Amino acid sequence: MKFTGHRAALTVISIAAFLGITAGVGLAADIQGKVTAQGMRSAAGIVVYVDAQIGGPPSQHVTVDQKKMTFIPHVIAVQKGTTVDFLNSDAVGHNVYWPSVGGNKGLAHNLGTWPQGQTKSFTFNDLGAVPLLCNVHPEMSGYVVVVPSAYHAVTGADGSFVIRGVPPGHYAVKTWSSGGKPTVQQVDVGAGGATIALTVTR
Repeated sequence: MKFTGHRAALTVISIAAFLGITAGVGLAADIQGKVTAQGMRSAAGIVVYVDAQIGGPPSQHVTVDQKKMTFIPHVIAVQKGTTVDFLNSDAVGHNVYWPSVGGNKGLAHNLGTWPQGQTKSFTFNDLGAVPLLCNVHPEMSGYVVVVPSAYHAVTGADGSFVIRGVPPGHYAVKTWSSGGKPTVQQVDVGAGGATIALTVTR
């Protein structure tokens, strides 16, 4: 089959665009490493994220469960614009509210109280840490940490983390933790990814 004139030009452009997209995807790599905590009980539950507005807009919801009087997960990182579904799996009513977002009390919100098996949702469009609380059970607490990019992770029990599929480039990688000072480290991500070590102090 022959292509001539305008049609041939469009075909060449389409093929070039496809190759560019697939090449970019192929170059994406991981940022991995470990966080060491100083003066803190543990290095677990620390958010590590790429501080850049990269990654497409979030389309999938994420879930925070309320089970056995606990927010699960205790700490979750989400990209700005993500909708979080708050599920109640307990046989008692739970209330979810937050007194601020990123320290801004003007962004406080109360979702109300709902029974077992039901879900209430909220879309987080403001950056910062969202401290989750329950009016019914004051011992409950958790965090939604809203970050600018789709590239983030939460450290495991030993402080290790992996941020997957980061496009090549130079980035500032930052941390957030409930009991430590924020940290930042510059990193260059190439085809082989990058490995970094971070220290968070109280």
